[in-house]
Amino acid sequence: MKTAVIQFPGSNCDMDAVKAVQSTTAGTAELVWHTTKDLSAYDVIVVPGGFSYGDYLRAGAIARFSPVMDAVATEALRGKLVMGICNGFQVLTEAGLLPGALRQNESLQFRCEMAQLVVENTDTPYTRSYHEGEVIRIPIAHGEGNYYADDATVQELEKNEQIVFRYRKEHNPNGSVGDIAGIVNKNKNVLGMMPHPERAVHELLGSADGVRLFTSIFTTWRDAHGTR
Repeated sequence: MKTAVIQFPGSNCDMDAVKAVQSTTAGTAELVWHTTKDLSAYDVIVVPGGFSYGDYLRAGAIARFSPVMDAVATEALRGKLVMGICNGFQVLTEAGLLPGALRQNESLQFRCEMAQLVVENTDTPYTRSYHEGEVIRIPIAHGEGNYYADDATVQELEKNEQIVFRYRKEHNPNGSVGDIAGIVNKNKNVLGMMPHPERAVHELLGSADGVRLFTSIFTTWRDAHGTR
């Protein structure tokens, strides 16, 4: 499994993502600069956290127009796994690869803490190693993590089982509608989540609950390619 970790000016969780993939799977990962126009050589794509283009205008708004995003969209349509973490989630919504938008935290403060997430759906390539209803601990670090979508969109997300993670009830750190922390597209191959699983791959980091997200990805890829 070969993973591309997209690198924008201002990305700061890119190496975290590379290390997470390499330490939890038998796959490889490498940084791919935002001017790249072809990602066909990669099996998985990660759009990492950080402050792409300094979050000017709004988070993810400029990165959405980087040449690499056309390539990301192309590979997503081909069914490849695409994961956006934190700023990457913001970029994917701006690019129209996921519904909704990320707004300023309700508190208007940057929140950096360990969050409790409820695994809502294990029928995705990203969560097959978890248990439905399981509570996991994954850190957050964002100022614009307040997920918003209108009522019709939220109802559609519910109907299609596209909500993958929610913040534990009464532990919503940013005001996200429906306590939503992570969603997938209708085909379930594109994931966006605000918490940082790449920062939860060892108990020394405070939690290893992110490991199974990466092993789920690897298992999905392995099964699709008939490899062991």
